[in-house]
Amino acid sequence: RQFERGTAAEKLGPELRIRDFKILRTDGDVAYFPSGSYNVKTGLATITRQELPYVLKKMTDLHKATTDKPLYFLNIFFGSSLLFFVISSFWMFLPKTNIFKKGMYFTIAGLALTLLMIFL
Repeated sequence: RQFERGTAAEKLGPELRIRDFKILRTDGDVAYFPSGSYNVKTGLATITRQELPYVLKKMTDLHKATTDKPLYFLNIFFGSSLLFFVISSFWMFLPKTNIFKKGMYFTIAGLALTLLMIFL
């Protein structure tokens, strides 16, 4: 991005919309910061930004839909459907069978592991 010549390197943070902007080092007319460099003499700032590939970005947007997006309701419906399928699967086998008991052990272990991962 091009700035006016002689713009102070410390004033670039708000202009480039970079939080916690900090100059790492200065070599002559070039000031280096974590995501790029700025040439004070020419006013040219070079920035490197990391972005996901297009398909992964769309999948992330779908996964992280907030209340202001229409996909939010799709996520609520999908999550509710998955919860229903998980709970209804407990009635696939008779409670006195060996496979039902083994399934309950796996369920309890899964809940314990989930709680352990959440709270630690």
